[in-house]
Amino acid sequence: MHILNIMALFIALLQQVDIEKKMQNAPDKGYEIGVFISSMLPFVILVALAYLMYRYNKKRNQ
Repeated sequence: MHILNIMALFIALLQQVDIEKKMQNAPDKGYEIGVFISSMLPFVILVALAYLMYRYNKKRNQ
């Protein structure tokens, strides 16, 4: 299990994107908004997944 955590961290570091550089080279405001949304999307999905898991477990315990 420990090796999977190390591999996930390594993959995350390889996929890290320089958002500031993309913003400077953006052709227009629409592109900047798209980059911002796509950078926030994984966080939003994780929060939603955590909430669904919480709600499921709360209902199961009652």
